[in-house]
Amino acid sequence: MARLAVISGGGTGIGRATAGMLAGEGYDVIIVGRRPTVLADAIKWIGPQATAVTADCSDPSQVPAVAAAVGDREVDVLFNNAGAFISGDDATLTDLADRWRAVFESNVTSAVLLTESLRPKLRRPGARIILVSSIAAQRGGGGPYSAAKAALHGWAFDLATQLGPEGITANVIAPGFVTDSEFFNGRMTESGYESRVNASLLKKPGQPADIAEAVRWLAGPGGAFVTGQIINVNGGTVLGR
Repeated sequence: MARLAVISGGGTGIGRATAGMLAGEGYDVIIVGRRPTVLADAIKWIGPQATAVTADCSDPSQVPAVAAAVGDREVDVLFNNAGAFISGDDATLTDLADRWRAVFESNVTSAVLLTESLRPKLRRPGARIILVSSIAAQRGGGGPYSAAKAALHGWAFDLATQLGPEGITANVIAPGFVTDSEFFNGRMTESGYESRVNASLLKKPGQPADIAEAVRWLAGPGGAFVTGQIINVNGGTVLGR
């Protein structure tokens, strides 16, 4: 039976590119997202090895649908990619609290609930848990988004410590500026694009495929002895730390 990968936020951008790459490696892929139309389009692009589950991974009542789709199979790769930058005017303390909670739920709670739901189904030994963080977690500038993504780092260390004896790895990929995704949702300006590209030592933006290649490495034989690490894929915008 083929290996199985579960990818949250799998309908667009990094998630979709990674799903396509893993399907090409022979995996069966379950992509998870909130929008059935987007997921359906992604399935057509990925191919017959992919199936979709419509679910908001930050909602405890919806996450069990993913475990149900996995069924009796073992999960070889869990790629927690779902997340979002949520803007707001923060006019009052209530507004501020609501936005921080929403950002935390989108980026942290979603990963925690999906991982814990699938934890009994992870292949032992051999499963790989991969979380998507951000350059913002290391240099700031994103307010609650920076804080939420940084929280994933500490939690990944916990996962690596807890699951290492069972032969399961847990790592974080921290992308820099990546185009061809919905992350900026119309917020990107020409000057913002240029400043981000110029901040890279390579003077170019990243692509979803660049992150997918990092997943390929962590999920494959080369990543077998890598756990509890923050893998920076940012073109040198933030140097190794």
